[in-house]
Amino acid sequence: MSKLHHKIGFIGAGNMGQAMIGALIKSNCCAPSDLFVCDISKKQTDILKATYGIQVLSDNSAIIQTCDVIIFAVKPQIVDPVLSELSTGKVFKQPSGKKIFISIAAGTPIKKFEGYIYDAITDDGKKKMPILRVMPNTPSLVLSGMSGLCANSYATGEDIQIAKTILTAMGKVIEFRESDMDAVTAVSGSGPAYCFYLVEAMVEAAIKLGISPGNASEMTAATLKGSLILLENEKISPRELRRKVTSPGGTTEAALTVLEDNSVKQIIIQAITAAAQRSRELRG
Repeated sequence: MSKLHHKIGFIGAGNMGQAMIGALIKSNCCAPSDLFVCDISKKQTDILKATYGIQVLSDNSAIIQTCDVIIFAVKPQIVDPVLSELSTGKVFKQPSGKKIFISIAAGTPIKKFEGYIYDAITDDGKKKMPILRVMPNTPSLVLSGMSGLCANSYATGEDIQIAKTILTAMGKVIEFRESDMDAVTAVSGSGPAYCFYLVEAMVEAAIKLGISPGNASEMTAATLKGSLILLENEKISPRELRRKVTSPGGTTEAALTVLEDNSVKQIIIQAITAAAQRSRELRG
């Protein structure tokens, strides 16, 4: 992995912020001395400092003044208060060099950040403060994440590559248009919950058929993990792989017939479409 020589600051130290900090250090992408954090929870920042040796700053303005890359790792409902306070302090009007702003606040459009950061800023000033938006997912906590990334018009290819390097430390990343981000949220952002739902059903079925809960859970998790590895390695479509597993008149066909008769695939598609619609509603 490429090593970054930028000072990276985190506004917020929740689960995803902690995951990103841990991933950057474990992957040797960043030196601890180049990572900074600010959070209202002193307990959280003390833990991060003790665990990784990163630096804790006293307020969010100090993060922006000190760092080259600023990651807003806050909940969506906190974005407005955080940006309003920073804007009032005029920290965006006097940046010390170029700043790359990255938001991982779910469902929060780039234009919200532009409204605060670019207030009364010239085009030349905006070029020094590109804004990128990221939709990570919870497997990022175990370095197996899938992140969707988009950027505003002031972000250069180099800015986007820096963001990709940061995100690759905790999994995979794909660049999208911002208009695709509701779909990204519905598929990969909410996707782990769909997987866990399937696991729940398979485990309950196994228990109903007489298998112990412990064995049911282990067997189901291993089966799904192995199937995904097979999908990645075989480089053929899931449809074709499914057909290879399904013998005519066999047990798998009996199960799939029930799924097809109950339109399970269409229901899953409807569910993901509903998630995308809700994402659009939440961003207004």
